[in-house]
Amino acid sequence: MAMNGVQLCARFSLATNRLRYCGPSDADALLYRTIVDGAEFERSRAALERFEALGPYLRAIAEKHGLEPFDYEVVEAYWIGNKLLDGFTREEFRGILSAFVRRGIPRSVAERLSASIPPHPLPHHAFHVTFVGVGAVSGKVPTTFENMEMCRPSWGRVIEIGDRLVTVERPVMAVDDGRLQVGAPVVERREIDPRVVREVAVGDTLAFHWGWAAMVLEPGQSQRLEEYTGAALETSSAALRGLGLL
Repeated sequence: MAMNGVQLCARFSLATNRLRYCGPSDADALLYRTIVDGAEFERSRAALERFEALGPYLRAIAEKHGLEPFDYEVVEAYWIGNKLLDGFTREEFRGILSAFVRRGIPRSVAERLSASIPPHPLPHHAFHVTFVGVGAVSGKVPTTFENMEMCRPSWGRVIEIGDRLVTVERPVMAVDDGRLQVGAPVVERREIDPRVVREVAVGDTLAFHWGWAAMVLEPGQSQRLEEYTGAALETSSAALRGLGLL
């Protein structure tokens, strides 16, 4: 059965909910059932709408293109990247920041960010993590470089498969000459949930969020995640340099 937008969003959101960083504190079992059983779509959607930073991005992408927030291509744009992200303006991103204020981000932080929005903001999770900041909306996790690396959706090529474990080559974020960028890969062993990642083979590319193997990426998705992550980091870098933070 084809994955729908709620399931895709649950795959990337489950890890942070289990860590109690985002969303309702009791949503992880519900999201898991939606992923593995294809059940509880409406309840999971309602829970995902309560994730502090997620909703404003999905609504902004959807409204720009006449879609619904949990349409598959909208969710994919935010977590992986696709053409729906292209052409966002500073004013449209200010609308996202205004929604964050209603969800708890200090107005002073939103005003500082609003004044430094780069010319071509990307409503992609990697841009949120590096420009707005990990935990800036929820206040539940500190904005550190290590947490930025954990929180950005990343990818790793499978080079070995074991019992509930895979070995992957995963490029990690680095700072070079005042620029955030995706650097050289490191070899890591990661646990996978066989009910979530049901079929994985050597050579596949897995998507990770907070160390959680969310899904096997299709080749086009893998390419777009890499491209939009690079664009997001470059755009964030320009803004952060302007603030004297890089």
